[in-house]
Amino acid sequence: MSIKWNLDKSHSEVHFKVKHMVISTVTGDFLDFDASAESDDESFAGARFKFSAKVDSINTKNPQRDEHLKSDDFFNAPEFPELSFKGNEFSGDSLKGEITLKGITKPLTLQADFGGVITDPYGNQRAGFEFTGQLNRKDFGLNWSATMESGGLVVSDIVKLSVNLEFIKQ
Repeated sequence: MSIKWNLDKSHSEVHFKVKHMVISTVTGDFLDFDASAESDDESFAGARFKFSAKVDSINTKNPQRDEHLKSDDFFNAPEFPELSFKGNEFSGDSLKGEITLKGITKPLTLQADFGGVITDPYGNQRAGFEFTGQLNRKDFGLNWSATMESGGLVVSDIVKLSVNLEFIKQ
């Protein structure tokens, strides 16, 4: 019998980073997201994970940039309102699965830092994870680009991901 784990959103976060004009990094978040996990035991060996985020909840602390990211130049939020990841091979150090962005699904392996399982002061069992990785945004049709006079890209093709999730045993 598998164990179901629900997201504790108040102790979870989703970040991405992308180089801007080669010299600096812009960080963004998805504020509206959900995740769940299913495991056979508390070691999480072979656990299955599901994750989704609403594109309209993107936040880079710049409303004009956020609107551009929601446009067809990037995510096309009206047509593809959600991104998702399904992880089906958790080894303790990594999570292999598939990510879907803008209607395109590709394999993705994330590095995993499993914080373990504890019992909180209220008797709930909790598990914590940090998943990190990167992808090429152009693999998913997020193709907008501009080149600077120096030859560098305004927005890098490589996007770094960092997802911290805390789950509560159902």
